[in-house]
Amino acid sequence: MLEIILIQPGATEYDDAQRIKGNLSFPLSDNGRRQVERMVAEVSPERIEAVFAAPCQSAQETAQLVAQPFGAKVRTVDELQNIDHGLWHGRLIEEIKRQQPKAYRQWQEHQQPVSPPEGESLSHARQRVRPFLQRLLRRRKKGVVALVVPEPLASVIRSELRHESLGDLWKSECDQGTWVRIPISAEGRAVSAQAAPRAG
Repeated sequence: MLEIILIQPGATEYDDAQRIKGNLSFPLSDNGRRQVERMVAEVSPERIEAVFAAPCQSAQETAQLVAQPFGAKVRTVDELQNIDHGLWHGRLIEEIKRQQPKAYRQWQEHQQPVSPPEGESLSHARQRVRPFLQRLLRRRKKGVVALVVPEPLASVIRSELRHESLGDLWKSECDQGTWVRIPISAEGRAVSAQAAPRAG
């Protein structure tokens, strides 16, 4: 059986301030590094064989720290770049909720056609990551691999693998330094999933 460890990178200064980072690239903050250190200790029994990471700096730094104890190679995957939040980049989540309540509600209810102003829609993000996931499941039938992906794209990937609802994307926007184990059957379907304790 294949096991996918889906990892959210540690926090950046933007995340610590609850600003929308989207596909912007920032290094881990001091808080983010502490989150990753705790997470590495949690995933250490997993025997990770390969690590696939989004191209942003926080994901790359997290991936290197996760891979190091296993001697695993980190592979950068462009398709794992986070969702483009367009004109929402840098804004506070509470600011969007207050000033654009309709857009906030649509994003919360994850309506597929909706997208941030001048940003990427959820349906496009799904189409972008789906071929990578299909290749991964076709080529790997067993072992343990890690995907290091920021939110909210991590929620899209989890939804694709587990065939379930996206959940509250505004809440997931605030999730960093967390991980979930997703076992995959030989037929390429998720069997179950086990969430780890929050590392915040």
